[in-house]
Amino acid sequence: MRVKGDAEEPYIGLEFKSRDDAREFYVAYGRRTGFTVRIHHNRRSRINNVVIGQDFVCSKEGFREKKYMYRKDRVLPPPPITREGCPAMLRLALRDGDKWVVTKFIKEHNHELMSPSKVPWRGSTKNFISEDEKDRRIRELTIELNNERQRFKRRCAAYQEQLNMVFKFVEEHTDHLSGRVKDIVDNIRELEDEQPENSDCKCV
Repeated sequence: MRVKGDAEEPYIGLEFKSRDDAREFYVAYGRRTGFTVRIHHNRRSRINNVVIGQDFVCSKEGFREKKYMYRKDRVLPPPPITREGCPAMLRLALRDGDKWVVTKFIKEHNHELMSPSKVPWRGSTKNFISEDEKDRRIRELTIELNNERQRFKRRCAAYQEQLNMVFKFVEEHTDHLSGRVKDIVDNIRELEDEQPENSDCKCV
């Protein structure tokens, strides 16, 4: 699992073959120490959107906003506090495209740790969808979304071209009808001009 050493505790420079190996190591470390682990945000490359950094934190990291539940007759108390702003964390960075290196490790917690026997068992991380698998799916969905956008643009362009052809046909047909109407009006005027002035008079 680990490229270097066989450490019981994380340290800066510790290497892993994958994010999943690093997560499983930190989860096992937390279970031995007395805390549970939560996956925090990751960092992606601006060039190809590949994950190049990952943080794992204590499950008590950060703070939750107090939310009160209202009933018709009373206000229910907020749920118990589960986050206490704990700073403990493990930060990884991708190196050489194939290994994950610990670049930051904060050991200290700001809360009392549990007895290892009381740490909630969440099963092996092998049972979860791997971080690399998630990243692969995200890349595939991103590519599929971009392809769908391109197809949509091509369809829009085709529809626009067809619409322009319809507009052109309507315009040409309108011009043709206008010409026919003008010819009819001109013919009527010519007939009126050719009619004798006294054609309606009776002879004596």
